[in-house]
Amino acid sequence: MARTGRSALIGRSTELGRLTGVLDAAKDGLAGVALVGGDAGIGKTRLIAELCEQARRRGFATLAGQCAELGDALPYLPLADALRGAVADPDGPFRSAVAARPVLERLLPGADAGSGDMSGALAQQRLLGSVLDLLAEVTRDRPVMFVFEDLHWADRSTRDLLVFLTRMMQRERVCLVGTYRSDDLHRRHPLRPVLVQLQRLPLVTSIELPPLADDAMRAHLAALEETTDIGVIGGVVNRAGGNPFFAEELLAASANGERLPGTLADLLLARVETLSDTARQVLRVAAVAGRRVDHDLLRDAAGLSDLPLEDALREIVSRGLLTASTDGYSFRHALLQEAVYDDLLPGERTRLHARFAGLLAARGGSPAELAHHHLASHDLTGALRSSVEAGRLAVELGAPAEAHRHFDQVLELWDQVPGAETLAGAPRSRLALDSAAAAAASGDYRRAISQLQRLRRLAVDPVLIAETDERLAYYRIDSDDESPGLIETAREAVELAPESPLLARALATYARVLWHVYRIDEAIATATRALEVARATSARDAETSALVSLAVFEEGTGSAARAAELLAEATRRTSGDLSIDLRARFTQARLQYERGELAMAAETAELGVLLAHDTGLTWSNYGTDLRFLQYLVHFAGGDWDAAERLAADFGIRVGTKAEAVLSSFALFVEVARGRPDADERLRWLAGFWSDELVAYMARCLAAELALWRGDQESALTHVGAVLDTIEPFDPGVIRVAATGLWALADRRQEGDRALADDLVERARWAAANGPSGLRRSQLGPEAAAWLARAEADWRRAWGEADPAAWSAATEAFGFGFVYEEARSRWRLAEALLETGDREQAHAEWTMATKVADRLGAEPLRAALTELGRRARFTGADPGAEGLLTGLTGREREVLAHVAVGLPNREIGERLFISQKTVSVHVSNILAKLGVSSRTQAAAVAHRAGMPDDGTGAGNTV
Repeated sequence: MARTGRSALIGRSTELGRLTGVLDAAKDGLAGVALVGGDAGIGKTRLIAELCEQARRRGFATLAGQCAELGDALPYLPLADALRGAVADPDGPFRSAVAARPVLERLLPGADAGSGDMSGALAQQRLLGSVLDLLAEVTRDRPVMFVFEDLHWADRSTRDLLVFLTRMMQRERVCLVGTYRSDDLHRRHPLRPVLVQLQRLPLVTSIELPPLADDAMRAHLAALEETTDIGVIGGVVNRAGGNPFFAEELLAASANGERLPGTLADLLLARVETLSDTARQVLRVAAVAGRRVDHDLLRDAAGLSDLPLEDALREIVSRGLLTASTDGYSFRHALLQEAVYDDLLPGERTRLHARFAGLLAARGGSPAELAHHHLASHDLTGALRSSVEAGRLAVELGAPAEAHRHFDQVLELWDQVPGAETLAGAPRSRLALDSAAAAAASGDYRRAISQLQRLRRLAVDPVLIAETDERLAYYRIDSDDESPGLIETAREAVELAPESPLLARALATYARVLWHVYRIDEAIATATRALEVARATSARDAETSALVSLAVFEEGTGSAARAAELLAEATRRTSGDLSIDLRARFTQARLQYERGELAMAAETAELGVLLAHDTGLTWSNYGTDLRFLQYLVHFAGGDWDAAERLAADFGIRVGTKAEAVLSSFALFVEVARGRPDADERLRWLAGFWSDELVAYMARCLAAELALWRGDQESALTHVGAVLDTIEPFDPGVIRVAATGLWALADRRQEGDRALADDLVERARWAAANGPSGLRRSQLGPEAAAWLARAEADWRRAWGEADPAAWSAATEAFGFGFVYEEARSRWRLAEALLETGDREQAHAEWTMATKVADRLGAEPLRAALTELGRRARFTGADPGAEGLLTGLTGREREVLAHVAVGLPNREIGERLFISQKTVSVHVSNILAKLGVSSRTQAAAVAHRAGMPDDGTGAGNTV
């Protein structure tokens, strides 16, 4: 707020208190984000400066970067700004961490961008992951505060970075702070939907700075100017409207004996007019450079020697219009820079932009800055050339949205620049394809498809048509665009492409489209041809892609063994395309997991995770897929502590489908261990249940959680919803049906047997049939085990105690799925008890209990404890040993109800048998127990460990 120094922070104690709360939480290991909005000049920068001081006192390392009004021209500008300041300190915590990450070093001034080994979305994923890894490394020693100033000017990639960090951080000791002008956020401003999205998250604290109260404003101004007349201060307060910056400018004008200007622009320029002619000219030159300018560049652009320049700058700085730093100068407030810039005459503005363009070109300035100055100086030739370079550099830096903007600028200038193709080094069609690719890589498939459709209408060259059609089909299938013409577009690409890598890619894309619409035989034949063409044209990336697709096709309709062979070939060597290599590793590990080869799956997944980590792609699509698969292997193999360590990165507070998919996997251990986090995670995931994969994972586990709590109704609701979202031939149907049968077997209401029949038939059909009704040649071990579980619970739903069925389920999960084997053994022990084989039941119960204890599977352990109590394995009267051994399973069920005082009629209703049959069972029970009354029989039951209430009586031993 102060003009030449910083006064005490006045009137913002509430807001500062909330911000320091976020800071303290971050120091304690709970990442936080603070978004501070307010009108221009309201005091955001002063508040954050105070917060930075508080952070330093608490031992935080700080990063601070500023966005500029160049918008999307310079990708990751505040990140580059922050890193530049951080690495300037040789003893700071960031220097070595940045040096260890070349992708971040490339953002620093003077760094060689290099050719890069990836581009577009993949490069962006690597950069975002590297920033998160950087913060994680530094926070091992001390907490970090990262400030993004002026987010209303943030480029698209910076917005992506902010969203990524906000969603991915959970327990890191990081506090992110962003400031923005709320008065600049018009209805279509690109920051507005980002703020709406982030402000819903619980780790985000949103603060809107209100106008400063009159009393606080008077205190602030009095602190700045101790000798100022109180009457003058009162007049300033009345006019400033609670805005400290405006108040300071008004106070400065009145202190100099000037009249009070009527408009804001007049107010800001009033003090500029008091400068000497030389100082005023230097300030105007600085305004053309932007909010910040280097000393040497300013000297050359102003055309002054050192002494006159220094005198002018000393005057400007002393007036508080610019602030000096180690390498240059910044306008004290962005509004001032805007006012000075807008006050330039059109010719003066054009001339200065041309001068900056020439100076930056000679100094090797960034192509994006050059494009900005060339365009503003009406040098369309220079603007086109620089925009091409800026676009290609943005692709390499992993900023596809900015690349798209630059390429679009080139296309707009194309017809106005003679020799555009020579300047660009590529035909217009290539730039259009590159622009569409950048749009798709940034997630804007609609824009990419629109551009390609426009190019397709203008294209006449068959090769260009083929390439355009292939990309069109590829992006449409990736974006689930099933509008008419998809198959025709993909087929035309194949028909027009010459024998070349382009034909291999076109065939691979066409195969994907055919598989998507269940034209199975054609898809396999097309992928086979894609493999042949790829090998003939030495297109290694297309070859690997075709091998992976064929493996998926074989897995779905043919032989899992053949699929494994194809994947082994696909992963034998690198393809040159990291995305394809990661896809191959993931598909191979997934197939091994589903075949029950857990040790091999663990090894393959680890190799894939290492590849993703070493290339900075831990947070890419296949990088995250490999991590959740690695988690699943640990879960199935019984290493739940390792699984939970991996799941620490699976955020609970999700906002995108990809995050929801990753988060849903954490439920496996949380539900099985009875963790309270499962409830909060499910609340966040509920917003994504319309997605098939999220619904399958999350709702199936929500059903299991409900069943452990005895809520069969909720479980069946989840089961029904999942079955409505997945294809009937999907093997996942088997597990969902098995979960529903568990619920029906526990509930046993009238009509449940018919429902159980329907569910078991669904499971059997999915086990036998593939896409389009094709017969399934085989099931993987896990799917086969779930089918055995479904069959066993179907019999239980019919009231049958079938040890053979539960023994089959237990054996089926014995391929290495430790937890599910123990769960089946629990039911096996129950069935053995009901059929009178107490000794074997005790053995199965003991094995299951040991596993539950080792895993920390609390719900299963509780169920086993209850079973042991009822069976007198634990906590029963030793003197009652063997009292019930002569009873049949049905007689035990009847006795359990007798023990809680139910009459024969109600027992018959609960067990779906007649009252006469109950009477016969009771007579047999009395005779076998050697007692003469129901009361004596109940006493024997209680001594033997049967329940003393009606809960679960229908499932008693």
